[in-house]
Amino acid sequence: MQITWLGHASFRIEISGKTLLIDPWLSGNPMLTEAQHGPATEGATHILLTHGHFDHVIDTLPLAKRLGIPVVGQYDLMGHWADKEGIQTIGFNKGGTVDLGGVKVTMVHAVHSSTFASPDGPRIAGTECGFMIEGEGHTIYVSGDTDVMADMKIFNDLHAPDIGILACGGHFTMDMKRAAYAASTFFDFKTVIPCHYRTFPILEQSAAVLVAALPKAHVIEPEVLTPITF
Repeated sequence: MQITWLGHASFRIEISGKTLLIDPWLSGNPMLTEAQHGPATEGATHILLTHGHFDHVIDTLPLAKRLGIPVVGQYDLMGHWADKEGIQTIGFNKGGTVDLGGVKVTMVHAVHSSTFASPDGPRIAGTECGFMIEGEGHTIYVSGDTDVMADMKIFNDLHAPDIGILACGGHFTMDMKRAAYAASTFFDFKTVIPCHYRTFPILEQSAAVLVAALPKAHVIEPEVLTPITF
């Protein structure tokens, strides 16, 4: 199994014969050069979308159409896209689990917002979420954009994820201190991968606080397009 950071909150996860793109942001992503777009998306089988903000969704429809692969996400938005955009979708909702041919994905709650920009102002794009991704003897918690919340204890009780991909850059999501609290209070991660940081000056630039607060976990500060192998 390999987890590869594509910058910001975008990931490529190769697991159980599938290649999942999580919130793939390519166009305008300051951490991913245009020359890296091909390697980032090559062989992708599914796109998983946590919410509708531009830095998560802007490349979703173009990629789904170009690669001919389904988008997996919140039921209402997936139904709309399937009808209006003619793409393949797999729509489900919080608490639901879908099997992507050997990879089980459960949608879990997140606390954030989810809108698209439009000429008439923000448009609601379903609701924000996170995912539990299970395969190859691992369970990965992808937090999506969220604050710390007591629901995380339930997530751990039900799924016992050993890998946490946590948005923790602050301002728009948990910061490093709050993510460390979440990880140490509600989870028993063996590995933690921070994300949604370093992209812009307004976000935290280092995970040092997270590393110091989680001595029992292996905190990996990812590098773009450098696979982390499990």
